[in-house]
Amino acid sequence: MAARPGALECPHRPPCPGCPRLGEPGVAAQARRALDDLARRAGIDPPPLLTGPPTGWRHRVRLAVRGRPASPKVGIFQEGSHRIVDIPRCLVHHPLVNRVAAALKEAMRRTGIAPYADTTHRGFVRALQVVVERPSQRVQVVLIANGDDPEPLAPLAAALREALGPSLHSLWWNGNPARTNVILGPHWHRWCGPEAVRETIGGACVCFPPGAFGQANLPLADRLVEQVHAWVPDGVTLTELYAGCGAIGLGLLPRVAAATFNEAAPAGLRGLALGLAAAGPVLSAKAQVVAGPAAGLAGAPCAADVVIADPPRKGLDRPLLDALAAAPPRRLVLVSCNLEAFLREADALCRGGRSRLAALAAVALFPHTAHVETLACFDATR
Repeated sequence: MAARPGALECPHRPPCPGCPRLGEPGVAAQARRALDDLARRAGIDPPPLLTGPPTGWRHRVRLAVRGRPASPKVGIFQEGSHRIVDIPRCLVHHPLVNRVAAALKEAMRRTGIAPYADTTHRGFVRALQVVVERPSQRVQVVLIANGDDPEPLAPLAAALREALGPSLHSLWWNGNPARTNVILGPHWHRWCGPEAVRETIGGACVCFPPGAFGQANLPLADRLVEQVHAWVPDGVTLTELYAGCGAIGLGLLPRVAAATFNEAAPAGLRGLALGLAAAGPVLSAKAQVVAGPAAGLAGAPCAADVVIADPPRKGLDRPLLDALAAAPPRRLVLVSCNLEAFLREADALCRGGRSRLAALAAVALFPHTAHVETLACFDATR
């Protein structure tokens, strides 16, 4: 069957499973229906949908590395397997991501350094992480290795530095010697470059060390943060849970009376410290950082006027959800990457009548997939 005029045509489909809704606009119909129904029951307008560019949007990616030294492959696994799909011309990657993947394959061929093999647990290069820094158009690159010593990959690092030249922001080694599907390991070494990528998000400088969480779709992440900021009044006290490097909350420091940032991951805490330092002494004096799991603050968020929570895929920790439902803050802004978890949480927050859903928005943060990012504003009723 001929492709529709203007339709996206991907050279890697099939077998690449990365874009199951390639070319389909918006979000999946089932997700749209669920959010529209929630809005109807809450008596609010249907959620607006924030969308962005269909191609070239992915500024952050982790790719598996497999194959043989003479013919390495860099891509993603076929569904339910460790069979890799090489994706040298991926449509959704920022062009620099594809360039780094190609440079890595050529450097591996030149140096003869072997990719990782799952069955034998041998070989060196397990995965590649690339983060594009927008202001400089340079790349933070992490070589994820099967081992606990960076020295075996030193020739590969030298070849990659030569190939990328001024496009390279920084080059890192991460060691993950365990038999595991977890990508990053516990060992780090910096070969060259600054310690963090720096982005301007929500008007603030936000710093991302290589082990920290960051959004992949930066054009839409900017709009997501803009919407969250619009729901935060001036002059309030703020608590941000699961704050990461501060991509949401740092930009609010000029407007709030005081802010508490909570984060557990060491890399996120390091990025947050760098961001607060970049904000300067006047703004950073408004902030305090509470390290540790968000569940440990189950009694504390209600002391703030506004709570922002951007939990991981599993959703809010149960003790925290129970506390927010029983004694809600004046306003809770929830950023959810799991629609099923969000719908459960919205029900729990509103069930006792202490909170109401005041506003809702949806973000097609990963175009061509079934994913939807949900933004919700809950107001206390008493």
